[in-house]
Amino acid sequence: MIPKECKRLAEVDFPIAAVSRHAVREKSIRHGHPSTLHLWWARRPLASSRAMLMALLLPDPCDPKCPDSFKEEARGILLSMPGRPQGWTRQVDADEGLRRVILRFVGDFANWDVAANRNYLDTSRALVKAAHGDESPLVVDPFAGGGAIPLEALRVGCDAFASDLNPVACLILKVMLEDIPRSGVELAKELRTKGKAIEAQAREALADLYPMDSDGATPIAYLWARTIRCESPNCGAEVPLMLSRWLCNKEKRKIALRPSVVPNQAGTPEVKLEIFEPESAEEVGPGTVSRAKATCLCCGTVMRPDRVRAQLSAQNGGADVAFDVDGNRIGGARLMAIVTSQRGVQGREYRAPTDADYEAIRKARSRLSDLLEEWERDGRQQPFPIPEEPTPKGGGTGAGRAFSVRRYGMLRWGDLFSTRQKVLLLTMRALTTAAKDGHSALALTLTRMANAGASLCRWDRSRESHQAVYSRQALPLVWDFSEANPFSGSTGGYAGAVKWAARVVEEWPGSESGQVEQADATEHPLPDESASVWFTDPPYYDAVPYADLSDFFVVWLKRALPGNPLLRDPFEPENALSPKTREAVQDETKRDGDEPKDRKWFEGKMANAFEEGRRVLNEDGIGSVVFAHSTTEGWEALLSGMTRGGWTITGSWPIATEMRSRLRARDSAALATSVHLVCRPRPVDAPVGDWADVLRELPVRVGEWMERLQEEGIRGADLVFACVGPALEIFSRYSRVETAEGDEVGLPAYLERVWEVVGRTALENVLGTAEARARNGQVGVLEEDARLTALFLWTFESTETADENGKQADEETAAAKAKKGFALPFDVVRRFAQPMGINLDTWTDRVIAQEKGVVKLLPIMQRGKELFGEKGASAAADWIENEPGGATQLTLFPQTQPATPARGNRRRRKSIIEEDAELQTINATTLDRVHAAMLLQASGHANALRTLIVAEQDRGPDFLRLANSLSALYPVGSEEKRLLDAMLLAAPG
Repeated sequence: MIPKECKRLAEVDFPIAAVSRHAVREKSIRHGHPSTLHLWWARRPLASSRAMLMALLLPDPCDPKCPDSFKEEARGILLSMPGRPQGWTRQVDADEGLRRVILRFVGDFANWDVAANRNYLDTSRALVKAAHGDESPLVVDPFAGGGAIPLEALRVGCDAFASDLNPVACLILKVMLEDIPRSGVELAKELRTKGKAIEAQAREALADLYPMDSDGATPIAYLWARTIRCESPNCGAEVPLMLSRWLCNKEKRKIALRPSVVPNQAGTPEVKLEIFEPESAEEVGPGTVSRAKATCLCCGTVMRPDRVRAQLSAQNGGADVAFDVDGNRIGGARLMAIVTSQRGVQGREYRAPTDADYEAIRKARSRLSDLLEEWERDGRQQPFPIPEEPTPKGGGTGAGRAFSVRRYGMLRWGDLFSTRQKVLLLTMRALTTAAKDGHSALALTLTRMANAGASLCRWDRSRESHQAVYSRQALPLVWDFSEANPFSGSTGGYAGAVKWAARVVEEWPGSESGQVEQADATEHPLPDESASVWFTDPPYYDAVPYADLSDFFVVWLKRALPGNPLLRDPFEPENALSPKTREAVQDETKRDGDEPKDRKWFEGKMANAFEEGRRVLNEDGIGSVVFAHSTTEGWEALLSGMTRGGWTITGSWPIATEMRSRLRARDSAALATSVHLVCRPRPVDAPVGDWADVLRELPVRVGEWMERLQEEGIRGADLVFACVGPALEIFSRYSRVETAEGDEVGLPAYLERVWEVVGRTALENVLGTAEARARNGQVGVLEEDARLTALFLWTFESTETADENGKQADEETAAAKAKKGFALPFDVVRRFAQPMGINLDTWTDRVIAQEKGVVKLLPIMQRGKELFGEKGASAAADWIENEPGGATQLTLFPQTQPATPARGNRRRRKSIIEEDAELQTINATTLDRVHAAMLLQASGHANALRTLIVAEQDRGPDFLRLANSLSALYPVGSEEKRLLDAMLLAAPG
């Protein structure tokens, strides 16, 4: 056993780069990966979970308390591993070499390609056994969700206890951690056999609803548009709500819809849609709907969002076709095109809808009536076949903002599905329920079908593929939607759903089963001191509304698995959906008793969960908490909960977990890394810390850590937040921290100092202020605006400019992103600016802009008028080039005091050059002078630029030092970097 005093690997070292590389790559791995069994949101990569678990479980060989027995066994295990890398034999003899080899193994084992390799599996389990003896350590995850952490615990030979409050998460966990390990490949065979039989029966039963084309082509997808009526008095035409007229918009393949207006028999104009291949984008007009405003193609009338919503609400969302008594379509959803494939013919084809396509919808309506009548005849023994449970209310400032479907009349979950989609799912549900064996896993294939078979699916025009409902963590309306043919063999089909599930089972490494229980993390069912490792990825405020999102699946699972104990709310039996009251998610649309589920409620809930984690962990156990929130408030709440819960932070490792393509789709403050905080139960007799000692240790610890992380390729906001962990190691080791006067220092006050130290250390790195500090005894001689700009760009700098392999993005890609500007959340900017004495209001509309909780760095070209007046750079250039005298007298900006405007002064200053082209002695900063030189470069005034640079060099080193620093900070491809680099080339050597 590992002595309590012995440090674990995770507390001293970790292979950040190797694990990050594998974790990011894993996002693109599909076949057989457990994440493909069923959708769950914000899953942790298996690579990072597996590596961190190994580092938590194994002792550090270099620690004096590390048992000699472990080191001896570990050497033998590693040296006997088949296929081990060369060089291990020489390294493992020394303790430091043994540590390096174990870390190398941990990094290599993070690779998905070897996750099921017997050599790695046996080695990992043998190392864990060498550390913990014959009694397998118990790993506990109270927010297990998609199951990455408990799954990896089983892989490396541990016992696993996984719990979650959500029914869908619990069912996924049960299949992954109990059913698959117990049944093994037999379950895969059963899934394939039962799935094939279900598909054959469903195909036969629904053949007339999904008919083949007369030429033998198979419809792959039906492309629909919801419709409303134009409310112009002289029009009344039907308006198909199309976000785009494109059907296919690939580089070498263009297909679109061309509308034309014709009168019908009633005299009302009618829109015809023709499929054509445009030769240029100019031939394809815009869509008919944008931001819920709809434009009539016949008369051009634009209808307000409230009228669009009112009309769609009257249609319960508008996913169904309206027919008259003779079976003629008179409104509702409208087919725009049908995507088909022909056996032996490559690619997709698009055709116009026919009467036969609408005839299938009429038959579906009749079939649905038959199914409901059958339910009536059976005495209503089961819930109403079509989900009548209410959809989320939406709105508010919390998680509820992710939902908008109710605003368009989709008040029940069944409203999200068209008639034919309802018939399909009811048929598949009945066949799934009838297949008794392999029941839970088969039920997950049903809900995969629901995700691919609702009226919120869309057609991806750039890839020509059907996209499921949950492409993101929200449930918004889709104006023109795609309906997949489940029997076409293409995306969205039932055979594919079964195949994905069977592959996951077949790839399973084979291990003991875990234990799954539905539980509230604040009232954990395990007894005191029962766990060896407490490892979890907790929810983050309102980032993911798990319960509301998962109800989409709950309503179908309850019908497929009637009476399943996991598909319930154990605390509110009358609740027909997933538990909401106790769910640890910030959502102001809901309440917990008399208390709103706001930020304060969430933070209290998380503190309780951390206290429970401390309770169930044994005295020599270890914990880890994954965190990836991009606001400092989020970090402070998490850390406050951990310290209040009795934890001491002992390590902090940022692991890249997000693909760069996903980051580019988010706002610019998205984090590329998830920080894994390592923690221990704080001893009950922990000492009181001295505030002065803590402050002396803080900059040393942060400086060392920042240097280490930069060597690992961690940059920008990721580096900022990754430094919080080691800073907390100092503070959280004490029961409390006191000043010399005996006053307690709270966590918020300490974190203010942390942000300050991080900011000052960053300035030393990016502005080269070490020399300045030695010269004048303080950090930095540059003014506020230079410090603000440098810190902003340093924080903004992130792995967004690198691809999945860590290589720098090409200049064209970086330039395209740079054109969008540089933005950070206000909270992040405030946190590093305030401790540095930088007043954001002072520089608003001069260096930065503030809007809606976001701070943007103003583009350099927007400063021309402020710096040079109405006549711009040309007037300044003329003055410089024509003014008699030496360069020292041609200083464009004479030094004046104060160099920084008074706080809160946002009035426009005098420009450098006024109408008479006379030089003004304004309060110019070093940044002003650099920007002025960049604008001279942009306007092509080379002589004036050279003269100015000579004058600035005579003034002192600050001008070129700042210019060089900013050149290194601005992203590759940005206009600012281009101007700076060109300007610096003009500087005399």
